[in-house]
Amino acid sequence: MNSDDFDKTLILIPARMASTRLPGKPLADICGLPMIVQVALRARDAQAGRIVVAVDHQDTFDAIVNAGFEAVMTRIDHQSGSDRIYEALQKSDPEGKAQIIINVQGDLPTIEPETIRAALRPLENPQVDIATLTVEIEDEEEKTNPNIVKVVGSPLSDTRLKALYFTRATAPHGKGPLYHHIGLYAYRRAALEKFVSLSPSVLEKRESLEQLRALEAGMRIDVEIVKSIPLGVDTPADLEKARRVLAAKA
Repeated sequence: MNSDDFDKTLILIPARMASTRLPGKPLADICGLPMIVQVALRARDAQAGRIVVAVDHQDTFDAIVNAGFEAVMTRIDHQSGSDRIYEALQKSDPEGKAQIIINVQGDLPTIEPETIRAALRPLENPQVDIATLTVEIEDEEEKTNPNIVKVVGSPLSDTRLKALYFTRATAPHGKGPLYHHIGLYAYRRAALEKFVSLSPSVLEKRESLEQLRALEAGMRIDVEIVKSIPLGVDTPADLEKARRVLAAKA
């Protein structure tokens, strides 16, 4: 990535304190640092752009600033992660310098920097509005698990799909690979602005999948195929696993 691309890319990390299964999880300790700081460190290692953490609590704000990162305070009542990201974009970049926004979830403390960079590759095609990630499903139980979101896409290459649909069902039918969607997105600024202006769509509400709003509005989403799924921390067991993973790398 050249310096011009770096300057035009903004990595936004949403950190929401109100988690049902793991309250206060952005501040959960992992190897001596709050989880949200660990995520920011992974994003810094990606060397893909400026990093700003979108918070909704003063304690999280202080933890980020004390670790040497930028933070912006956002409302606590956003209905979706995209809305929080858009508010953070407006506050952190009112001049409109950033043209690419990467949304890295704040509960991915073990994410590989290369995985973050991979989300930028589909945007090399100017026809792509939004880029995201997927990994081929190897576990047979995951193929029928409605909690595993599947990407239905038309292959563009060995490492990329053009998204046609996202679903909790087992799809597509027949022989061939199935793909587990990873909820990390890279948006063109104009695409994010359009997306948040749209009302929730019919299929979005039916599947409880926000990205379907973009497809129903005719926006193009391309999907980069990566090798592994980053560990999302949603439960105390996930937190312990993340601690073990990062402790082993220390």
